[in-house]
Amino acid sequence: MAHDALVFIHVLAVVFMSAPLYNLIVVNERAAFGKAPFAVDRYFENIIKGASIRCYIYQLTALVTGVLILPTRGLNLTMLYENPVLLTKFLLLMAVTALLSVVHFRIQPAIESLLGRVTGDAIPEDIARELKTWRLLRKRLAAVCLFIVITIVLLGMQVFDRFNPIVTVGILVLAALFSWRVFRSPVRFGWI
Repeated sequence: MAHDALVFIHVLAVVFMSAPLYNLIVVNERAAFGKAPFAVDRYFENIIKGASIRCYIYQLTALVTGVLILPTRGLNLTMLYENPVLLTKFLLLMAVTALLSVVHFRIQPAIESLLGRVTGDAIPEDIARELKTWRLLRKRLAAVCLFIVITIVLLGMQVFDRFNPIVTVGILVLAALFSWRVFRSPVRFGWI
């Protein structure tokens, strides 16, 4: 019973880590406005910056439940480094956390600082140029995080029963293409 509950919470936490996808969607929707009033920028930034703390909580939940799943399945914690899939999942989770930390502690404060200098309804051109640089970096990192999260999900399905390597590589290629597509354009119709 505990194992089933932990697996559910673990999978749910990973699903909720889909923030990179939705942040990319938000960023692409923001771009559709073109030169928008400051209130629009502030609105979109509030949505994006609020995702960081939630994502840290989901990542921590995925880590803790992932570790706790092992003993409830009758396995030793040494599986974390003996099983290459579990080890890779752990390292990828740490990579996502590191990238999120770059966004949360470096990029977002730089964006907030620039927005804090705006007075009035329009963003001055010099601030807009600097914002564009920071936002593009954040967008690139979100695309990388999206690919990593998809990879973590794929590996999670293969902890004990591996897919055919050709299938795994094919899915990774599709994940990379999807991440690139979401980076480049709005995905108004999901997969299509």
